[in-house]
Amino acid sequence: MDFSLTDDQRLIRATVLEHCSRFPDDYWLERDEDGVFPHDFHKAMADAGWLGIAMPEPVGGAGLGITEAAIMMQAVAESGGGMAAASSIHGPVFSLQPVAQFGTEEQRQRMIPPVLTGAERMCFAVTEPNAGLDTTKLTTRAERRDGGYLVNGEKVWISVAQVAGKMMLLARTTPLDEVKRKTDGLSLFFTDLDRSKIEVRAIRKMGRHAVDSNLLFISDLWIPEEDRIGAEGDGFKIILHGLNPERILLGAEAIGLGRAAIQRAARYARERVVFDRPIGMNQGIQHPLAKCWAQLEAADLMIMKAASLFDAGRDCGVEANAGKYLAAEAGFEACHTAMLTLGGMGYAQEYHVERYLREILIPRTAPVSPHMILNFLAEKVLGMPKSY
Repeated sequence: MDFSLTDDQRLIRATVLEHCSRFPDDYWLERDEDGVFPHDFHKAMADAGWLGIAMPEPVGGAGLGITEAAIMMQAVAESGGGMAAASSIHGPVFSLQPVAQFGTEEQRQRMIPPVLTGAERMCFAVTEPNAGLDTTKLTTRAERRDGGYLVNGEKVWISVAQVAGKMMLLARTTPLDEVKRKTDGLSLFFTDLDRSKIEVRAIRKMGRHAVDSNLLFISDLWIPEEDRIGAEGDGFKIILHGLNPERILLGAEAIGLGRAAIQRAARYARERVVFDRPIGMNQGIQHPLAKCWAQLEAADLMIMKAASLFDAGRDCGVEANAGKYLAAEAGFEACHTAMLTLGGMGYAQEYHVERYLREILIPRTAPVSPHMILNFLAEKVLGMPKSY
């Protein structure tokens, strides 16, 4: 059992870190302050081919796995870009998996390459205001018409919708009371984000200001049948194939951001002199930072285990959820500890750790809460009754 990265994987990590060094902390602080999408960062990553790291080669991807994607996304967050940098490219890395796996050849060739090259930006429209994590209760309706579907409904917490031209949309094509199983009757589409039919309303939020979050109000949106991915009614089964990679990548990003925070705090502790000695000499500073390092490394092992299982075609639901939970908790403690290490300066924007702390709350909360993950693990691992 070898826990070390391969030579190729180490090269990916080193190359991504070097590439991202062109966008230092001050760049991300400016984007946090002005709330402007990081267009030049997105373009640089697309031009270098990183958006297609886990996509098949015939559609312009690198043909690598979720393990390599996790290594890349971890390095992006660790570079100091945090969740803003990661979220700006997160969608193409994992959200196109349903098209790659279940789309027709025509769909793969039409839909995937423009996103990988940066010619198109996409958003992932699943969550709804009144459904939460109970995806089977989605009420956005796609009614069958001659040649396609007419869609009405609402979506919430949809990232990148302010700048996206395409969206992956999950909608109900058969009413819930007409299906045998509540997971039936949902269909998946990859289609135009037609702003004449969709109102995109930004949500003001705590952090990650450079990457927008939105409410979508959909009124009589026409989706041609050729934009449906897979069979009608199979959307829930198809979307499940993307849930574990999403958790793996978010966990990797949380670890990367936690590492960035610990590195900055350790540097500050080595340089900050109080009472004629660097504060890093004090065990009250050393021990919390060392503990955070150990927790991040342990979480990283679970994330990489989940990624390797996924790439091997094996079930990884337990590992992906456990990895996301451990990574988010460890990342949060690392960012919080870094802020405490800097004392008052940790609260100052110019030292960046307050931004890290705000952004680490994203993987700790989304796309599934730590409490729901623990419910899942209690059921699947410990055999306890299902609680949700």
